[in-house]
Amino acid sequence: MTTEAFATLSIQLGMGKEHTDLKLLVQGLKRLALAIPLLVLTTYIFNFAFLNKDTIPLYIFMILGIVAMAATIYLMFNGIKKILNSIF
Repeated sequence: MTTEAFATLSIQLGMGKEHTDLKLLVQGLKRLALAIPLLVLTTYIFNFAFLNKDTIPLYIFMILGIVAMAATIYLMFNGIKKILNSIF
């Protein structure tokens, strides 16, 4: 089967070439770019919280670290989901 015949057949079957949604791809990459420094920051916050076990800021930094880690996980999964939706 020649390429022209295959292209005609794919158009008839409704399998035209889909292009990547660049706007959605950029949104996903921005979220991943925000999540990577946040990931490094949260590990530092957890480390700092566990170094100060006998002081009150332990609880403040621990809560801050947990919230930041949840935000990091959300941003990473949401960014990957947006990238995959833009490609497929």
